[in-house]
Amino acid sequence: MKDTKGMNPPIKKETNKVPNGESTITTSIEKPKKLEEKPFTAFVTEDFIPSLKTAFKKLNIDIIALTFEKGMRPVIGGDCWIVFGEISQGKKFWLCFSTDKITSSKHIALAEGGSKASLLESFLIDERKITLPLLQSRLLQRLNGQKWLGKN
Repeated sequence: MKDTKGMNPPIKKETNKVPNGESTITTSIEKPKKLEEKPFTAFVTEDFIPSLKTAFKKLNIDIIALTFEKGMRPVIGGDCWIVFGEISQGKKFWLCFSTDKITSSKHIALAEGGSKASLLESFLIDERKITLPLLQSRLLQRLNGQKWLGKN
């Protein structure tokens, strides 16, 4: 079942003639915005970060930090929007968005054991449509590839 939290009902326009044929009644209801059509900061703070917290909890992963801010991109610098996460044993990730659009180019950086990130990788470069489930699953898939989420 689709989560419709915070969504408006769909647009529906009806025109009805009153029996005497003189008046017309029009009703309209707004069409719901998809989660990914929400303003960028609202999408990240209200949907993406909470979904990550839930996913980490299900995997019994302790979250030390999970934040969202505009800052300097790790490794190469330059302003970007960053979802920063730190989980147990000093494992850190930076998911960077080049602009304040969910469809902007994305990069990921990882670091372990208190070290700094030393490599910045492209993230979701082949996807045309970015959705909450896709963003969450690919991030978890990438962290699992590092063997951060359990035994592989």
